[in-house]
Amino acid sequence: MIPFACTAAALAPSFPFAPGAGAGTILVVEDEAFVCELAAEALLDEGYRVLTAADADEAEAILSSEQVDLLFTDIDLARNTNGIALAHRARRSLPRLPVVYTSGGRDGLSPTEAVSRSVFVPKPYRTAQIVAVTNDLLRSRG
Repeated sequence: MIPFACTAAALAPSFPFAPGAGAGTILVVEDEAFVCELAAEALLDEGYRVLTAADADEAEAILSSEQVDLLFTDIDLARNTNGIALAHRARRSLPRLPVVYTSGGRDGLSPTEAVSRSVFVPKPYRTAQIVAVTNDLLRSRG
Protein backbone atom coordinates (compact mmCIF):
# COMPACT_ATOMS: atom_id res chain seq x y z
CA MET A 1 0.00 0.00 0.00
CA ILE A 2 1.11 3.54 -0.62
CA PRO A 3 1.02 5.72 2.48
CA PHE A 4 -1.11 8.86 2.43
CA ALA A 5 -3.53 10.59 4.72
CA CYS A 6 -7.16 10.60 3.68
CA THR A 7 -7.79 14.27 4.13
CA ALA A 8 -8.21 16.95 1.51
CA ALA A 9 -5.47 15.75 -0.81
CA ALA A 10 -4.86 15.25 -4.49
CA LEU A 11 -3.24 12.04 -5.58
CA ALA A 12 -2.25 11.41 -9.16
CA PRO A 13 -1.00 8.17 -10.65
CA SER A 14 2.74 8.11 -11.27
CA PHE A 15 2.49 5.94 -14.39
CA PRO A 16 0.88 6.32 -17.81
CA PHE A 17 -2.71 5.17 -18.15
CA ALA A 18 -3.04 1.57 -19.22
CA PRO A 19 -5.35 0.83 -22.16
CA GLY A 20 -8.92 0.86 -20.89
CA ALA A 21 -7.90 2.26 -17.51
CA GLY A 22 -9.74 5.07 -15.82
CA ALA A 23 -9.27 8.67 -16.72
CA GLY A 24 -10.71 11.48 -14.69
CA THR A 25 -10.88 12.73 -11.14
CA ILE A 26 -12.67 10.90 -8.34
CA LEU A 27 -13.50 12.51 -4.99
CA VAL A 28 -13.51 9.88 -2.23
CA VAL A 29 -15.28 11.09 0.93
CA GLU A 30 -14.69 8.71 3.83
CA ASP A 31 -14.02 9.41 7.50
CA GLU A 32 -12.38 6.05 8.23
CA ALA A 33 -8.76 6.56 7.16
CA PHE A 34 -8.00 2.91 6.37
CA VAL A 35 -11.17 2.48 4.28
CA CYS A 36 -10.45 5.76 2.50
CA GLU A 37 -6.90 4.65 1.73
CA LEU A 38 -8.08 1.31 0.30
CA ALA A 39 -10.66 2.93 -1.97
CA ALA A 40 -8.30 5.68 -3.10
CA GLU A 41 -5.47 3.25 -3.82
CA ALA A 42 -7.73 0.98 -5.89
CA LEU A 43 -8.87 3.95 -7.98
CA LEU A 44 -5.31 5.24 -8.32
CA ASP A 45 -4.21 1.83 -9.55
CA GLU A 46 -6.93 2.07 -12.21
CA GLY A 47 -5.41 5.32 -13.43
CA TYR A 48 -7.74 7.87 -11.86
CA ARG A 49 -6.66 11.07 -10.18
CA VAL A 50 -8.02 10.81 -6.63
CA LEU A 51 -9.00 13.56 -4.21
CA THR A 52 -9.95 12.66 -0.66
CA ALA A 53 -11.93 14.29 2.13
CA ALA A 54 -12.86 13.11 5.61
CA ASP A 55 -16.22 14.92 5.80
CA ALA A 56 -18.78 16.79 3.73
CA ASP A 57 -17.34 20.20 4.58
CA GLU A 58 -13.92 19.26 3.17
CA ALA A 59 -15.60 17.65 0.17
CA GLU A 60 -17.62 20.77 -0.64
CA ALA A 61 -14.45 22.88 -0.55
CA ILE A 62 -12.84 20.49 -3.04
CA LEU A 63 -15.92 20.44 -5.27
CA SER A 64 -15.88 24.23 -5.44
CA SER A 65 -12.21 24.41 -6.44
CA GLU A 66 -11.49 21.27 -8.49
CA GLN A 67 -13.01 19.55 -11.49
CA VAL A 68 -14.44 16.27 -10.21
CA ASP A 69 -15.82 13.57 -12.50
CA LEU A 70 -17.35 11.29 -9.85
CA LEU A 71 -18.28 11.56 -6.16
CA PHE A 72 -17.70 8.42 -4.06
CA THR A 73 -19.08 9.08 -0.58
CA ASP A 74 -19.81 7.29 2.63
CA ILE A 75 -23.24 8.19 3.98
CA ASP A 76 -22.46 8.75 7.68
CA LEU A 77 -19.43 11.03 7.94
CA ALA A 78 -17.41 12.74 10.66
CA ARG A 79 -18.53 15.92 12.40
CA ASN A 80 -22.17 14.99 11.84
CA THR A 81 -21.92 15.53 8.10
CA ASN A 82 -23.83 13.38 5.68
CA GLY A 83 -23.04 11.93 2.26
CA ILE A 84 -26.66 12.06 1.12
CA ALA A 85 -26.91 15.80 1.77
CA LEU A 86 -23.45 16.27 0.23
CA ALA A 87 -24.55 14.59 -3.01
CA HIS A 88 -27.71 16.71 -3.22
CA ARG A 89 -25.71 19.93 -2.71
CA ALA A 90 -23.08 18.81 -5.24
CA ARG A 91 -25.76 18.12 -7.83
CA ARG A 92 -27.07 21.68 -7.58
CA SER A 93 -23.89 22.98 -9.19
CA LEU A 94 -22.88 19.78 -11.04
CA PRO A 95 -26.17 18.26 -12.24
CA ARG A 96 -24.53 15.40 -14.18
CA LEU A 97 -22.04 14.38 -11.46
CA PRO A 98 -22.17 10.59 -11.00
CA VAL A 99 -22.47 9.55 -7.35
CA VAL A 100 -21.56 6.32 -5.62
CA TYR A 101 -22.86 5.99 -2.06
CA THR A 102 -21.52 3.50 0.44
CA SER A 103 -22.39 2.54 4.00
CA GLY A 104 -21.84 -0.22 6.50
CA GLY A 105 -25.01 0.62 8.38
CA ARG A 106 -27.56 0.42 5.55
CA ASP A 107 -28.66 -2.03 2.91
CA GLY A 108 -29.47 0.67 0.40
CA LEU A 109 -31.14 4.01 -0.22
CA SER A 110 -34.66 4.85 -1.24
CA PRO A 111 -35.16 6.73 -4.51
CA THR A 112 -36.26 9.78 -2.49
CA GLU A 113 -32.99 9.83 -0.51
CA ALA A 114 -30.53 9.26 -3.33
CA VAL A 115 -29.79 11.58 -6.21
CA SER A 116 -30.87 10.28 -9.61
CA ARG A 117 -28.51 8.04 -11.56
CA SER A 118 -26.54 7.08 -8.48
CA VAL A 119 -25.32 3.72 -7.21
CA PHE A 120 -25.19 2.25 -3.71
CA VAL A 121 -22.38 -0.15 -2.75
CA PRO A 122 -22.73 -1.70 0.74
CA LYS A 123 -19.74 -2.12 3.03
CA PRO A 124 -17.75 -4.18 3.24
CA TYR A 125 -17.05 -3.94 -0.46
CA ARG A 126 -14.27 -5.37 -2.58
CA THR A 127 -12.06 -2.79 -4.19
CA ALA A 128 -12.74 -4.47 -7.54
CA GLN A 129 -16.43 -3.61 -7.03
CA ILE A 130 -15.80 0.11 -6.64
CA VAL A 131 -13.43 0.15 -9.60
CA ALA A 132 -16.03 -1.61 -11.79
CA VAL A 133 -18.86 0.69 -10.66
CA THR A 134 -16.69 3.77 -11.22
CA ASN A 135 -15.65 2.61 -14.68
CA ASP A 136 -19.26 1.82 -15.63
CA LEU A 137 -20.64 5.15 -14.39
CA LEU A 138 -17.98 7.20 -16.14
CA ARG A 139 -18.30 5.21 -19.38
CA SER A 140 -22.07 5.62 -19.41
CA ARG A 141 -21.75 9.32 -18.69
CA GLY A 142 -19.92 9.67 -22.00
